[in-house]
Amino acid sequence: MAYGGTNVNPLAATGGSTTVRQVKLDKECELRIETSLDLPLRLRLLTGTAEIFGTEIPPEIWLTIPPRLKFAVFTWYGATIEMDGPTETDYTADETPMISYINVHAVLDGRRNRAKASPSDSDTSQGPRVVVVGPTDSGKSTLSRMLLSWAAKQGWKPTFVDLDIGQGSITIPGCVAATPIELPIDPVEGIPLEMPMVYFFGHVTPSANIDHYKVLVKELAQTLEKQFSGNAESRASGMVINTMGWIEGVGYELLLHAIDTFSATVILVLGQEKLCSMLKDVLKKRPNVDVVKLQKSGGVVSRNAKEKLCSMLKDVLKNRPNVDVVKLQKSGGVVSRNAKVRQKARGYRIREYFYGPSNDLSPHSNVVNFGDLFIYRIGGGPQAPRSALPIGAEPAADPTRLVSVSINRDLLHLVLAVSYANEPDQIISSNVAGFIYVTDVDMHRKKITYLAPCAGELPSKYLIVGTLTWIEN
Repeated sequence: MAYGGTNVNPLAATGGSTTVRQVKLDKECELRIETSLDLPLRLRLLTGTAEIFGTEIPPEIWLTIPPRLKFAVFTWYGATIEMDGPTETDYTADETPMISYINVHAVLDGRRNRAKASPSDSDTSQGPRVVVVGPTDSGKSTLSRMLLSWAAKQGWKPTFVDLDIGQGSITIPGCVAATPIELPIDPVEGIPLEMPMVYFFGHVTPSANIDHYKVLVKELAQTLEKQFSGNAESRASGMVINTMGWIEGVGYELLLHAIDTFSATVILVLGQEKLCSMLKDVLKKRPNVDVVKLQKSGGVVSRNAKEKLCSMLKDVLKNRPNVDVVKLQKSGGVVSRNAKVRQKARGYRIREYFYGPSNDLSPHSNVVNFGDLFIYRIGGGPQAPRSALPIGAEPAADPTRLVSVSINRDLLHLVLAVSYANEPDQIISSNVAGFIYVTDVDMHRKKITYLAPCAGELPSKYLIVGTLTWIEN
């Protein structure tokens, strides 16, 4: 999340501060910081208690904050913070929405406790499913992290679902992903990656292939439902779902699709009165629909077909949970980022995947033959040849068609996903094991060179390509 503002701290000189300095925070105040573009910042808690994105800062221990990070240190009861290193800006603020955020957490905590106390086979055993919505740069990722960390601190294991393919909070951009949160999120290392479930879309906007994006959202939701059915703890802990900042037109339709697909029970709207009103109107309690199977004499529909139809109607029209839509104030420290800044942020996220947030990982360069890899693109090509269509009809592109991609220089600087699929026809419904970055394509020797997070063979020979590019500096 991007924080910013005028540099009003007298200790922070124009051009960034460079000396060791202390900042005393009164209760329910926060210190908003933008670290240097090039150098890390050291920070520690001297007195009192404070937290970053809902995670408490340990006392007297220096934290090394990497460059380009924008964050806030908040205290409920007062604290003294010491900083060592340059910042782009740092200032204190006494007007924050944290009281309303913690109140939301308290309500969600109560719902989790009620779900835990309910019989495991009842509808009430499902904990809150929270969708965080709002325009671009409204604080959605930050609020999601806070709610997750506060829940983990209470002993819950909520599932974080990230549908924002433009930035990527769990893994690289271009993916929809989910992961359980068992501990408060580390303010430096970020979301833990021990058990992520990742589906690769391959583009940074859903408009590149809307139908494919919806398919992946549905696949992720169905997989999580299966996991919840066998894990009462995760089911009671619920979900926190981060969404895109595209909230108008098709973006709004995709938002409703996500709310419906994940059976959301709470919608948190950040700083958007119009969006809040629209969602309240469309998500107001629907009337109950009873589906009763009746006998029909002399029917022409077979018994099995009638049974199937009744079952399908019950599934489609079953009573959906009531959805609470709550408008929250966005933080005054949130600033807008232009397209260039957001593009740079995507590049940094990809670099972090290979090199780590503190540049402490060592990726490996590997060389393989063209024949060792099978690369596919999802979407494109006609559904049927022109000869098979009615006269005058034009062939349309199939958004979920699997297309084999020839290895050539066009793959240079692209990020590819390594699929868990065992066969090509499983690719679209399979999550991915990780990513590689193509650094060279030797057409003469039929060799492809790629960067991977670790040495050894890839876990699969099936790769997925989109339009996600990265130029390594």
